[in-house]
Amino acid sequence: MLKLTPILLAVGYGLVSYMFSAWRTNRDLDARSTELADARLREITEKFAKVLGVDNIRVNVYEVDAVNGLAAPDGRIFLTRGFYNRYLAGEVTAEELASVIAHELGHVALGHTRRRMIDFSGQNAVRAVLAGVLGRFIPGIGPMIGNAVGALLAARLSRQDEYEADAYATSLMVSAGLGAAPQKSMFEKLEHLAGLKGGGAPAWLMSHPKTAERIAAIEAMEARWRSELPSE
Repeated sequence: MLKLTPILLAVGYGLVSYMFSAWRTNRDLDARSTELADARLREITEKFAKVLGVDNIRVNVYEVDAVNGLAAPDGRIFLTRGFYNRYLAGEVTAEELASVIAHELGHVALGHTRRRMIDFSGQNAVRAVLAGVLGRFIPGIGPMIGNAVGALLAARLSRQDEYEADAYATSLMVSAGLGAAPQKSMFEKLEHLAGLKGGGAPAWLMSHPKTAERIAAIEAMEARWRSELPSE
């Protein structure tokens, strides 16, 4: 039992840290957000609601300048003010911004916010075990290796979530009659809008897949759907 104590402590610490972070995030979102009141975007979210069989889909505007969309730990959907302002300026279409909403709906529907709590706790356990084991053989450097492995694991799991949410968004966009083209064009614009670089770290070190790989995955899905349609 004593041998398991560091692992159990790491898991417990991960759970407490995640719950505190979720509480702090929700409190900040409550204080700095308002409901989205855009007629065109509401028209599209009504189509999403019809496809999903729900009464309505509420989207909130988070008052920060960054360009981003997010699903809160409690399942609410947010677009940042910076993102919405780009839409108002004509840099992003309503359909493209709706694809971001569809993506965040995917995170909620697929349980990614809950899974991240479990993943975060597991990653803390991995770090604790590796740091303890490697620290015996490589004093000083062992914990650094453990943290690096934990970070790589977190990035890989995050990329998996992004691919799954992309697939959900594609299905929702197609079912709502919008098609996948706005989703793909949004990805093409996103690096520039968010101030990201096209190159940078290798894909396996990034928490999000590379843009070209995300678009390729959507196109592969579209091709598979077309092949499954009955021939006339």
